[in-house]
Amino acid sequence: MIQMMANRCGGLDRCYLQSVASQILIEHGETRLARRLRSNRYKVALAIAALEGILVLVGAIPWWIVVLLAVVSLAGYVAWGREHESADVRVVTWTAAVSQLVVVLVPVVAGLVVVLAAVVVVLLAAVALAALLLDRR
Repeated sequence: MIQMMANRCGGLDRCYLQSVASQILIEHGETRLARRLRSNRYKVALAIAALEGILVLVGAIPWWIVVLLAVVSLAGYVAWGREHESADVRVVTWTAAVSQLVVVLVPVVAGLVVVLAAVVVVLLAAVALAALLLDRR
């Protein structure tokens, strides 16, 4: 069956075969490392983003450097890695781009959490003040 599918590809370097039962995409020429990284790319990207995000929040890495790295990694993926022949390059550039874009969001999310916490404190203070003012004793 695989030979029959390979013949349909017309001798192209990249031939995709999709298994209907397990929905696994097998790409010819993909290394073991690329398969492992592709199957865990979300975990790897989030781990990198978490580590870098902590460094950004602590102040070890300036935020503008993170933005610059995100722009460069996204441009590298779109211009070079997305259509590269090597699956390793495609997976690594995708993972780098996603992790850097998530790191850009970390200070924004931290700021939103601080604002939300301030709103909650103000609301609790207003409720406490109302309770004290309405106390008839």
